[in-house]
Amino acid sequence: MTDIFSRKKVIITGAGKGIGRACAENMAKRGASVVAMARTQSDLDALSREIGAEGICVDLADSDAARKAMKSAGTVDYLINCAGTNVLESVLGMTDEGYETVMGINLRAALICAQEFARARVAAGGGGAIVNVTSIAGHRGFVDHMCYAASKAGLEGATRVMARELGPHGIRVNAVAPTITMTELAVNSWSDPAKSEPMMVRHPHGRFAEVEDVASAIVMLLDDAACFVSGAVLPVDGGFLAV
Repeated sequence: MTDIFSRKKVIITGAGKGIGRACAENMAKRGASVVAMARTQSDLDALSREIGAEGICVDLADSDAARKAMKSAGTVDYLINCAGTNVLESVLGMTDEGYETVMGINLRAALICAQEFARARVAAGGGGAIVNVTSIAGHRGFVDHMCYAASKAGLEGATRVMARELGPHGIRVNAVAPTITMTELAVNSWSDPAKSEPMMVRHPHGRFAEVEDVASAIVMLLDDAACFVSGAVLPVDGGFLAV
């Protein structure tokens, strides 16, 4: 495989599992040096053994810890904001705890990481790229996704602001909005046909996304071949939003 990211360095949040781990593996295969951020040290140890990633164990819900982790990583070329969580709560059942948990990781932490990345890049003369991972839940109203939908729609709005403000510094900022993606957690959650079929039939390709599908789209947006793409939100949904 061509080392298109040779001598480049990328920070990936939420790199321990799911889409984040697939991104780490994909970028490493293409020659990038990976700084993996995750809450679980054993996941980081595995990435170190398998792809030589530098691991930073951090709970990004802690704003101070998130800033410290980003600064410790130094100046890098790319940031993939992949860390995310969900607490299933309805409009009437939303709790302060659920709100803080979801918004703290999905939105605030992503903004902090992007801010620290951008500050370092501007100080170094500019350039680089960010990809934020959002969701089709920011585009459609799914039951019990009150805070999750708000966090992902908010991150898409922030992506456009980042693209506008950081563009003059040569920093591109985009987002991907995946459909249901078959992480280990999702496989368990969507294994019941009674639950999965109503969603599956709305996917023209007849399946949900695999983590590699999303990682490939993210890598595509980081590539210099996408050098004039900024402020975009790319659905990675097999046509779900087109139906």
